[in-house]
Amino acid sequence: MNRWAQFRSFVAPLLLILAVAFPLGAQQEEEVRGAPAEPDDAAEVRAQITAVEKLLPTFADRGAALYFLAAARQHLGESREALELLKQCLALDEGFDPSGGSEFLGLKAEHAFTEMVDRAHQHFPAVSTARLALATEEKDLIPEGLAWDPKREVFYLSSLHRKKIVQITTDSHSSDFAPLAPDSVFPILGIRIDPNDGSIWANSWEEKPAANKSQVLHVSGEGKILARFAPTGTLQHGLNDLVVLKSGEVFTTDSTASEVYRLDPETNAFAPLKFHRQLFYPNGIALAGDERTLYVADSIGVIRYDLARASSQDVSPGPHVTLAGADGLYWYRGNLLAVQNGIGTPRVAMFKLSSDGARVSRITILEYRTTLSTLPTTGAIRGSDFYFISNAQLDNLNGDKILDSTRLEPVRIAVLHLP
Repeated sequence: MNRWAQFRSFVAPLLLILAVAFPLGAQQEEEVRGAPAEPDDAAEVRAQITAVEKLLPTFADRGAALYFLAAARQHLGESREALELLKQCLALDEGFDPSGGSEFLGLKAEHAFTEMVDRAHQHFPAVSTARLALATEEKDLIPEGLAWDPKREVFYLSSLHRKKIVQITTDSHSSDFAPLAPDSVFPILGIRIDPNDGSIWANSWEEKPAANKSQVLHVSGEGKILARFAPTGTLQHGLNDLVVLKSGEVFTTDSTASEVYRLDPETNAFAPLKFHRQLFYPNGIALAGDERTLYVADSIGVIRYDLARASSQDVSPGPHVTLAGADGLYWYRGNLLAVQNGIGTPRVAMFKLSSDGARVSRITILEYRTTLSTLPTTGAIRGSDFYFISNAQLDNLNGDKILDSTRLEPVRIAVLHLP
């Protein structure tokens, strides 16, 4: 991958193990072979370190900031500093487990690292509440987005590798939904159902050395592309996840530009939202039931954004809790559901929010350290059940190439009942 492995990935900027979804540049290949090369993005990473260090004294989730800094230092080859930051992070008992990600591979032989991981596993034991619900026949989809269509009673699964949308029935029969020519679209990520007419909105994004292309697709219920929307300007873009309002507005995270945009389909205008702090690879996004509040996940937490007042604040996780690293993020009856795969070992968790939505009052870990949470990405709510992609297999994708075809498996979609 030619981006920072800790926070940049094909599916999500904060999906650590998904970083292999992008091709390695020559410099990164040298690093893999052990050459002591300075990362190509060292200046960008050091700037982010400075920004997060300024936030650290008063930030709502100190553990998330420390984990971010540890990964950044390790990316720069500063292992001693990374290990010390990890010690501080894990001492807070928020749920981070650095053994589950690829960003700290260089520390796994350290005794201090092993001790930290053992302690994390003792304090946060495995949780198994999900069961296998659906599976695809195709093994090389490399999925990212999942959506439930209550009118047609089918799921839609977006494919990175095959650049298409797959339709899956409740009895696990899958077929191509949209006859999208691979050369006419990019790999498809976040996908949502339009609450007004049941059409489908999806983000697509292709990062290549020469150009970074991204667009929002509007697809009819019959699988026909109705419109394409692309940001203008000189910035590189990586549109990731999105939500659709009854007003017709679309809000989308941009993981490459580290922005959140309001898209007006009538004018094809992308307007960036202004936040109280810098965003670090925004990814998951959720809309409160009253459609007055957005919740935006980035590498170090979740931000609550008031749409009417255009104001924002970090959601306070409280002690021994982190909201960091959420790829999939969903609103459910005053709770935030999160697929957290930016905290090392992934987990699915539900966060009960206070009445004003500004802080977490209770956390329930729903799936953690099981075969159904090996590499989860996103999910979809169907009634009182949460379906989620349990084995995205993004660690087997490098650009548009499968690394090892013998490792491919059917895509598994797990389900758990929401308490």
